[in-house]
Amino acid sequence: MPISAFGLKTSKLPRAVSYMRHQRDYEALLPSGTSQQAEISARQVMSVALRLKAIIDTIIPIEVKQSRITRPGGASVITNDVLKLALEAAEGPTKACVIYALLTCKQWYRHLELEELYDAELNALRATASQVIAKRLIDNEKDQDFLFKQMLCRRFAIIIDNEVTSHRSALEFAIDLHALIVIGSAGFQKCVGWIWHGWIIQSPDNPTEYVSYADAACPDFWIHYDPDRIKTPLYQNALQLFISIVYLALYTGTVNSEYPGRRFDAVEGLLYVFTLGFICDEVNKFSKIGFYNFSFWSAFNDTLYTILAISFVIRMIALAQPAGTIAQDNYDILAYRILAFCAPLMWSRLLLYLDTQRFFGAMLVVLTKLMQETVVFFVLLILFIVGFLQAFIGLDEVNGAVDVGKRSFSYMARTVLAQPEFEAFEEFAPPFAAILNYIFTFVVTVILLNILIALFNSAYAKVYDNAVDEYLALFAQKTLRFVRAPDENVFVAPLNLIEIFGLVLPFQWWMPRHTYAKLNDIVMAVVYSPILFAVASYEVYVAGKILHNRATGESDDDIRHEWDDLEAELDLDHSGWLDRVREVCPHAETEPGLWEINDLRKQVSDLTEIVKSLSDQVKK
Repeated sequence: MPISAFGLKTSKLPRAVSYMRHQRDYEALLPSGTSQQAEISARQVMSVALRLKAIIDTIIPIEVKQSRITRPGGASVITNDVLKLALEAAEGPTKACVIYALLTCKQWYRHLELEELYDAELNALRATASQVIAKRLIDNEKDQDFLFKQMLCRRFAIIIDNEVTSHRSALEFAIDLHALIVIGSAGFQKCVGWIWHGWIIQSPDNPTEYVSYADAACPDFWIHYDPDRIKTPLYQNALQLFISIVYLALYTGTVNSEYPGRRFDAVEGLLYVFTLGFICDEVNKFSKIGFYNFSFWSAFNDTLYTILAISFVIRMIALAQPAGTIAQDNYDILAYRILAFCAPLMWSRLLLYLDTQRFFGAMLVVLTKLMQETVVFFVLLILFIVGFLQAFIGLDEVNGAVDVGKRSFSYMARTVLAQPEFEAFEEFAPPFAAILNYIFTFVVTVILLNILIALFNSAYAKVYDNAVDEYLALFAQKTLRFVRAPDENVFVAPLNLIEIFGLVLPFQWWMPRHTYAKLNDIVMAVVYSPILFAVASYEVYVAGKILHNRATGESDDDIRHEWDDLEAELDLDHSGWLDRVREVCPHAETEPGLWEINDLRKQVSDLTEIVKSLSDQVKK
């Protein structure tokens, strides 16, 4: 295994060419080289997936306990022989696609689980087995360079209805499938961490491919002063968090100003400029990604931006009115109230950029699951409300249904909020209205609300049983969201307005592609100049750590702990201590009953040898 996770080679980044003489200083000390990528067709990937599916179908012919699949060791149906056979299914140049093929099997079993309900449990177990095999192959792979660049980041496709599907990597596939077992593997998370820190980047020649950042260990400040480094997920997230704090400060300054009749000042103007930038960013993502861009947070942000846009339009209508008139005051008050209405959304928006912290990330996963579970409750509630509301309106034969409908809806809303009303229905269409009201109150407060509580408890327990894996999946999804962005040039909103009105509209449509790319680099270098100083300073500090790790034979991301130095001095392995430990300590991956059986087998084998030797001596 190479000392570094990636062999050093000349950087492909445009501004990294000037660093050649520094590169040679430590390039001679470390192994280098480039890997040759053999072409793997969609048909080959499909054949590998079918071989793996045959293995999984055979080792799990019936329903078994899930623990026999997920736990390692002799008690598991997924033994070392099964893992070797899985690698043989993708033998030779097709080995790189084995993780992708196993995730394809998981997708097939997930489809069968939903389609064939009579075998749902069996197919769920087989889907789990697909993940477990993939996880253990990832953990067993010793060549980290091959694991990152070939098995996880390389893009593959399969054939469906004689057509090649869209290409994607195993990294993206696992996140799209929410394969928690695979995502939680050490090698997978290490690869995600390298992408997060910008040590694995998109190729400048082909953004759909990932390459290593060869200047990670470069101590030269100006090499890291590169606008392309803004694409790094770590820096994008920090920049978006900073912009969100500024956005919140602008909103607070606008809401806390004096209304009505206040002039349109710079703070309010910047608030709406920022909002325009965020709206353009959402429109750009939706136009290029489509429905796949839709998520809980995209819906959350779209709601916030819509409310702010409505407030802006009403504010413009107010400014168009004659000064000092009642109409202007009324529009100003309405615009201010709409603006103040979205304050909870504005403050909650910060959670979107704090989810890299484990506490906030786990809580966001819980909140998302709870919101999904409420869909069932609200569907049932709406059906009941519509049915009972129609009954109340139909019972009003004298006074007209309009007024009764409004009052009935208000009473039912109070019932949902645990404040039922009984007296109002005593004199209305007796005894039918009162009976219906009692039934509605019972259904909502006793049945539906308890169903909602049960759904919340189930979702909360389900998430917190896998809290770590859920957080790791959230972090991986966030990382991939940055590198899968539709734009090659990263202009974080609202800086995207500079790109739209300063580059795209006036230059992109007529300027040659190479010249336009250079212009983008110049503009990004100017716009991000304060941020690039901080990025370059941080990366020079990190480069020192990487050089130290490479000099000591460790991986680039290795963190030295307080016990490492003394442990190396003691040399526990050569002193014989570890041999004694291995003799005494049992194998944790083996069932307790199997320990005794294995010991008994050993004793019987030894006794057999003794009896055989004695028998031979007697015969002589």
